[in-house]
Amino acid sequence: MKSVKRTDWGRRTPPIGGSNFELYAWFFMRISGLFLVLLAAGHMFIMHVFNDTLNLDYEFVAARWDTPYWRTFDWLLLTLSILHGTNGLRIVMHDNIANKTFRQLALYGLYFTSTAFFVLGTYVLVAFVREV
Repeated sequence: MKSVKRTDWGRRTPPIGGSNFELYAWFFMRISGLFLVLLAAGHMFIMHVFNDTLNLDYEFVAARWDTPYWRTFDWLLLTLSILHGTNGLRIVMHDNIANKTFRQLALYGLYFTSTAFFVLGTYVLVAFVREV
């Protein structure tokens, strides 16, 4: 019987030695995913179940952001979603972009965009003033 050569289609090779970054990134995806489910479900219930969507306006958000609790809640949702999405997209890019130069350019673009959204979102949450 002729042996069939098995082709492994995955491009990732496990790191030999070095840091445990990929292991920690894997754990982070599981933990942040759990927290994101809880935070997003809480956000959905507060914004769409407990409150009528017709009442969601500037005044509602301004009253909500008067307390540090809600700003922290929204900042955690922002931070975890950006980090979780960036890490997931980093893994997808590493798996699917074979050319090392294109992969590095795509990763730099991803990191730049993610950082810009994080800084902008954090700025809005920290610098928000009710009276304009």
